[in-house]
Amino acid sequence: MTLSSGVHPVDEVLPSRQMATYGLQHVLVLYAGAVAVPLILGSALGLTQAQVVTLIQTLGFWKFGARLPLVQACSFIALAPMIMIGKEYGLPYVFGAVIAGGAITVLLAPAISRLLRFFPPVVIGSLITVIGISLMPAAAIWLGGGNPDAADFGSVPNLLLGLVTISITLFVYARFSGFVGNLAVLLGLVAGTAIAAAFGLTDFVQVGHAAWFEVSAPFAFGLPAFGLAPILIMTLAMLVIMAETTGNCLAIGQIVGRPSTQATLGNAFRADGLSTMIGGVFNSFPYNAFTQNTGLIALSGIKSRYVVASAGAIMVLMGLFPKLGALIASVPRPVLGGCAIVMFGMTTVAGIQELSRVRFEGTRNAIIVAVSVSVGVLPMSFPALFAHASGPLKLVLESGIFLGAITAVLLNLLLNRGTATVTEEAPAVVAR
Repeated sequence: MTLSSGVHPVDEVLPSRQMATYGLQHVLVLYAGAVAVPLILGSALGLTQAQVVTLIQTLGFWKFGARLPLVQACSFIALAPMIMIGKEYGLPYVFGAVIAGGAITVLLAPAISRLLRFFPPVVIGSLITVIGISLMPAAAIWLGGGNPDAADFGSVPNLLLGLVTISITLFVYARFSGFVGNLAVLLGLVAGTAIAAAFGLTDFVQVGHAAWFEVSAPFAFGLPAFGLAPILIMTLAMLVIMAETTGNCLAIGQIVGRPSTQATLGNAFRADGLSTMIGGVFNSFPYNAFTQNTGLIALSGIKSRYVVASAGAIMVLMGLFPKLGALIASVPRPVLGGCAIVMFGMTTVAGIQELSRVRFEGTRNAIIVAVSVSVGVLPMSFPALFAHASGPLKLVLESGIFLGAITAVLLNLLLNRGTATVTEEAPAVVAR
């Protein structure tokens, strides 16, 4: 799909007002998840920090960046390894491992990107479906209030606030088209927040406490230290992160009508690595392409990578002006949860649409999809299943996307060798 001007929708530069508004919509969707990693690590190690490098991934330079509407944010995958390294070796080794892991990711990018040939539609469809389903626990936690240990988690006011937000989002999406309709999520978030404020379910106290201007100094916790064991642990985490980035690139590539190639994946991995290295320098953490914004692209139909780049610019401003970040962080979690249910479901639909290209009759594709999706959702459906795993094995088993991808690839190689498995219909693309 291209515009009449010959410009692909991914490369379309929208009017500045639209880019800023659509970019803000992306920021509101990702912010809660983006700040969760530094907050959790901070509670474990006494560390607080936040920053974003989305601009590298979306705009790209040389061979860095997928040049797709991908959002970069702190990866949950590396959280457990960082806590383990921090407690065992100290913070300098955490940031040393982050920097080294990012550099190794850049070096491995060409080799890992060659694995794309093992991702036919049956694997891609299964993987995207797992991504969508795996996001649902996050939506449920937000809908309940954000903290499962809180006394009011899952309370009637929280659930009603989420339901009202869903209703407003769907009403705008169904009733309006064009610019307003594409802002259904943003308008739902704003309306939900206003309702919450009217009923005393949120406050803006932190906005008043936040500083007006602040700059993060590099190496704030001292110069990084490098140890073999911490670097190996972080490298394994980065391999899992690359698997998730693969799934996100494939998902967004299908949604925007620009399927990811080997070069796309290689550039995306380099951006992950470079972003992670910069994160280590500025006291932050490994980054990967964020899954949560995939559904927003499918729901809004806005495919321009420059829109997501504008989101990156807004997040840079949030880092420099903490009051702005505090204002965005004041969006109540149940409001985010209401919108997330719609968006994450759209990611699952993208996977189902990709699977509609797959021929099931006379093939073994059905069993491949059944087993890979089932294995992929095990970590999120019952996390205690892998409670006895430890070390590197635990890191792998806790990533449903990684498990689903590996299972789908292996089963396809074992069961579909030499078999035509794709229907002749053109791929369906989720879009408004």
